[in-house]
Amino acid sequence: MSQRAARESGQVASESNALASACGRSAAALLSRQASDGFWCGELTADTTLESDYILLQLWLHQPRGAEWNPPTRGRIAKAARSILERQLPDGGFNIYHGGPSEINATVKAYCALKLAGLEPAGEPLRRARERILALGGVQAANSYVKINLSLFGLYPRKHAPSVPPEITVLPGNVLYEMSSWTRSILVPLSIVQARGANRRAPEGFTIDELLLPGVSLALPRRNGLAVLFHHLDRVFKVWEQRGSERVRGAAIREAERWILDRTRFTEGLGAIYPAMMYFIMALDALGYAEDHPDLVDAVHHFESLLIETEDRFIFQPSVSPIWDTAISAFALGEAGFADDPRMVRAADWLISKEVRRKGDWSVKRPATEPSGWAFEFANEFYPDIDDTAMVLLALLHARSSNPKAQAAAEQRAINWLLAMQSQDGGWAAFDVDNNWAVLNKVPFADHNAMLDPTCPDITGRVLESLCRRGLAGHDAVRRGAAYLLHAQEEDGSWYGRWGVNYIYGSFLAIRGLAAANVPDARDAIAKAARWLRAVQNPDGGWGESCDSYARDRFVSAPSCVSQTAWAVLGLRAAGEQDSKAALRGVQFLLDRQNPDGTWPELASTGTGFPNVFYLMYALYRDYFPLLALARW
Repeated sequence: MSQRAARESGQVASESNALASACGRSAAALLSRQASDGFWCGELTADTTLESDYILLQLWLHQPRGAEWNPPTRGRIAKAARSILERQLPDGGFNIYHGGPSEINATVKAYCALKLAGLEPAGEPLRRARERILALGGVQAANSYVKINLSLFGLYPRKHAPSVPPEITVLPGNVLYEMSSWTRSILVPLSIVQARGANRRAPEGFTIDELLLPGVSLALPRRNGLAVLFHHLDRVFKVWEQRGSERVRGAAIREAERWILDRTRFTEGLGAIYPAMMYFIMALDALGYAEDHPDLVDAVHHFESLLIETEDRFIFQPSVSPIWDTAISAFALGEAGFADDPRMVRAADWLISKEVRRKGDWSVKRPATEPSGWAFEFANEFYPDIDDTAMVLLALLHARSSNPKAQAAAEQRAINWLLAMQSQDGGWAAFDVDNNWAVLNKVPFADHNAMLDPTCPDITGRVLESLCRRGLAGHDAVRRGAAYLLHAQEEDGSWYGRWGVNYIYGSFLAIRGLAAANVPDARDAIAKAARWLRAVQNPDGGWGESCDSYARDRFVSAPSCVSQTAWAVLGLRAAGEQDSKAALRGVQFLLDRQNPDGTWPELASTGTGFPNVFYLMYALYRDYFPLLALARW
């Protein structure tokens, strides 16, 4: 062997050893975090709005006596206030993603919460926050949900906050089910709160009038076209609230009450998400449920289960993510060669036990489909989601349960459910089919950017990979899904990512889906996407993308982070470019940044709740995605 060949052989062996060592350390670290029941569940955190809303909820539940407000939860309110203050930016505002600028809604919520908690308006924190709010357009620039919440306590004029009538539950044509599942679970309890909670007040003399920007109207913004019609309808709803038939309204409220109570059975809180659970508590209280009523006790218990509280921490999670974390962890471990580890059996058994076997809201449009699928949380039987189901099926390729017959049956049911949940355009959404009635984006309370659950490239790509690895590459659903992805590709070669930030996330999943489908027409699209990934690589060899890319409708670079680097590396690998300079530099970036204990550092917000409104930090993204990326080498 020549000296050059020997050197190259030694380099390859050294690199191979480094990869194997990194994967081994990563797998050991991940396995050490598995719960005894077999699942993984990392922290899922967001911004200060959750702690701010918690303080407002305490005002709802514990009304003041005149100017005095001394709730029994005063100690927790103080901890929530400290948690909020710790994240105040130098300019006085509060952001909605790590490294992001001050954002009006988060800052208005924080100001109100901190003032309620007892901070002096003349003090430095509130003075700076107030200045930032006025610079951002005043409270008038906040979105509908902020104004609705403030209006419940007389802190914003009720006539200028959108109405959410409980009659939405009795509208013909299943209009409620044309809204996204999360909007449904938020709006129905909120409609009860608005209809029956008009007697709530802030402490006497407490206002936030100092946040009003002089000369700017408080009225709902009048956009154009259908938005004007909905604006007039909102005025009609307000007249109806005052003068309408109590018999009709009472029937609508009773139906809304029935609806929300039904959807707290077999689940851990309404929708198993923070805002729906908060409004559910408020709705039951507004309806006169006693403090010790089992439904209200359960509601408070589930809500508080989202809280991470220690001596020096007070952080609410918007939800919990055990099925998601377990599925990706098990899949990454399996791809890394740990399929035979006995702990994978525990993971499979736990996942199989969590299969949804009851019909939920999705069945309104798919009544004949047998229930299956997996939710995101420990228990959320009304809302299994397509993304989690596809991911669990990928995990179960490697994780084999102690009951193979039960696993095979569950897998087949889940495959059938996924096929049935394909939308007409060929793509897949998160929870529903054909949830794309664009007219709903014009209603006054639609500015949370989440009225609909349309199909998206990231979920479609994952579903395609999942189905194809089950031998369905030639299925018509796969062909239609691939056609959807080809049509959805951006001009620059990337794909939009709805549930992860953003174009890097959408692109890596679309590439993997198309590569698995092995559609001849996809070759050029995959090559174009790979060129785009190479073009947006950072000089340090990693990749990073800002949440600001949603606001600008284009890729916005950010400092490299390990989860987004792993996604890019996985995309290049699926595109057949595992030996490219860009891919190898990405792998080296991951190797160089691994901690001695096998974990990786990351602070970036790389998960998406509602684009432009709410972003997420998954604590385990920084660990299982790099493992998955390195395992592919």
